[in-house]
Amino acid sequence: MSTKEQRGPKAVLVITYWSSADALVRTYTLPYVRMMLRAMPPGSRVYLVTLEKPGPTCQRIEEDGIIHLPFTYHALGLAGAAMIAGLTWRLTRLVRRYRIDTVHAWCTPAGMVGYIVSVLTGRPLVIDSFEPHAEAMVENGTWRRSGMAHRLLFLFERLQARRARVLIAATDGMRAYAARSYGPTTARWYTKPACVDVLRFAEQEVKRPDKLRELGLEGRIVGLYTGKLGGIYLDQEVFDLFRAARDHWGENFRVLLLTPHPVSELEPMMARAGLDRSIFTVRSVPHEEVPGLMGLADFAVTPVKPVPSKRYCTPVKDGEYWALGLPVIITRDISDDSGIIREHGIGSVLESLDRPGYEKAVKEVAALLDGASRKELYQRIRQIALRYRSFDRAERIYQEIYGE
Repeated sequence: MSTKEQRGPKAVLVITYWSSADALVRTYTLPYVRMMLRAMPPGSRVYLVTLEKPGPTCQRIEEDGIIHLPFTYHALGLAGAAMIAGLTWRLTRLVRRYRIDTVHAWCTPAGMVGYIVSVLTGRPLVIDSFEPHAEAMVENGTWRRSGMAHRLLFLFERLQARRARVLIAATDGMRAYAARSYGPTTARWYTKPACVDVLRFAEQEVKRPDKLRELGLEGRIVGLYTGKLGGIYLDQEVFDLFRAARDHWGENFRVLLLTPHPVSELEPMMARAGLDRSIFTVRSVPHEEVPGLMGLADFAVTPVKPVPSKRYCTPVKDGEYWALGLPVIITRDISDDSGIIREHGIGSVLESLDRPGYEKAVKEVAALLDGASRKELYQRIRQIALRYRSFDRAERIYQEIYGE
């Protein structure tokens, strides 16, 4: 009998602040939950909490070893405070009833609940994707620094840093930031950027003829953006950048937007940029369909607002773009990714959010596309995904935490 089998099954409570259908659960949580289960003895269980908006949007997660616990979501405020109180009470009972060993929260908003449950039950706390969320919300204009939401989350980020047994950050620099902002911690630190399934985001999805025909993109230069606009991301600036691309490539340029925003929200920004609606293909699809659409592009955009706290985040989409061999236009000082793109010459870093900055970025990407075939770019850029975004790195981290 192996040592793992002798230890007996474990039970872990994983808390997220996202819905079950959200790509952050599908690509940024579930792959790592499976790694946790592989590291633990046979028969171990993970109780996975998701927060669902009212309505029939919940997608049940049914996998061996995963018990899905969906709860109703409310934004911060009176309803949000009631949600957190009720959720904390129910999870505290669940921890005791099912003899859960560890509380594992994804990002600091979920970490607020995780912290309280850990204190009330005495269970060790793990904070995954430990980033300065409170500061980011102020920097991008969503919250006021003097507002209750910022003050509350910042307080809980400090408490999480002090209590956690393990802190998993997205960049190495987060450790120094936490020491300056939150004070000393005795936690074990790990660094895990957002990894990517390189088997799904791979060559078989690049420029699929059937998809190109279906969307009318054959022979076109296709610019891609995947995700939301506004909040932590730029909005109008994305369309102004695509205008510079349209002016460079002319009638041959098309834009593929994979976004939950309805077209009615996007059309005013298209119009302000002077872009015709006809050059856009807009889709909102399940994440399972994303690789086949992403692979139709020639380059992609990561328009995270370039605020100081974003040096410590990790855009999931960059790993997916790189795995498909796409040059990326990114804003400056985003995670380690801006530096990687500049160092390896696999895209362009936007030094300014104005017409000269957009034109410079487009010309740098055009030089890449003109200087190599799509296959050659794929082979070159994919190596960056394998080096910096491999699941192997994450697997080792969860083995150390849960394979003890």
